[in-house]
Amino acid sequence: MQTASGKTNPRLTNLIILLKESARSNEAHIWREIALRLEAPSKNYAEVNIGKINRYAMKGETILVPGKVLGTGILTQPVQIAALNFSKSAVGKIEKAKGACMTIEELLSENPKGNRIRILR
Repeated sequence: MQTASGKTNPRLTNLIILLKESARSNEAHIWREIALRLEAPSKNYAEVNIGKINRYAMKGETILVPGKVLGTGILTQPVQIAALNFSKSAVGKIEKAKGACMTIEELLSENPKGNRIRILR
């Protein structure tokens, strides 16, 4: 039996295409890097805990996670976090710290040049 060679999630395939187009049109290499990371097998996607975000992020910063944000740890400062997915506990902790959760698509539309974004993996 033959297996699928590409991604089967339509949201993910559209996101990868959108990231590559935006990287070309805006000359923003960050979006090309994220597209390459999302093209990799899903077992290689980043899984970042809230505690790690709290250690490496500064107040008001925008964090990009090319994978899933998990709820282990404490977030003490408001940060914007864009990711492919969020756990329910992570969303609660981010909102409690007066931060914001957004999808990668939303971040791309808000910041097409990719300025002042920190990638965590």
